[in-house]
Amino acid sequence: MYPITVEEALKPLVQTLDAIGTFVFALSGAAAGVRARLDLFGVLVLSFAAANSGGILRDLLIGSVPPASIRDWPYLTISILAGIATFLFHPKVDRLRKPILVFDAAGLSLFAVSGAQKSLAYGMDPAPAMLLGMLTGIGGGIVRDVLANEIPLVLRAELYAVAALAGAAIVVAGEVTRTPPLVTSIAGALACFALRMAAIRRGWSLPVAAAE
Repeated sequence: MYPITVEEALKPLVQTLDAIGTFVFALSGAAAGVRARLDLFGVLVLSFAAANSGGILRDLLIGSVPPASIRDWPYLTISILAGIATFLFHPKVDRLRKPILVFDAAGLSLFAVSGAQKSLAYGMDPAPAMLLGMLTGIGGGIVRDVLANEIPLVLRAELYAVAALAGAAIVVAGEVTRTPPLVTSIAGALACFALRMAAIRRGWSLPVAAAE
């Protein structure tokens, strides 16, 4: 009997985080589509794009091809179901702005840690794993906002990419210190979510160049 590899050991954790992250980011994408007054097809496109773009890019960069979001049917199914549910049960667009921010923060947190965990499982060094975790978290939101004809949140929002990087860094630090992956994943997700929500509430942001 052969011992299992790190990739095999972390696979259930990464899949669980990816599935939950897919659902909450799909909700944020669909909510943005409804707020932009898109039709059902447009809402579903934004739902899938927000939920899967970051993971697709991560998988391509680490050599996990074809990407899980395209290879495995649950990702598409989750995205479509979340999009349809949002389309049907959120008719009042004016109420969607706050839920979008909460769903986006939750998806950012879950994808940041799952991206870092999967990158580590594929043998990436700590620094690249942190960056890929951040990229997994912010990629879907960037594509969602571009498709909705908005400036991406990562370029204008309070501590967006920094929050994702912090969550991924905790996962990588846990790998270095041999802390159980489940513990570091929970800690990283909570830290990212808390930092993002605190930044929204308190207006924390990186410096912006002074206008002339």
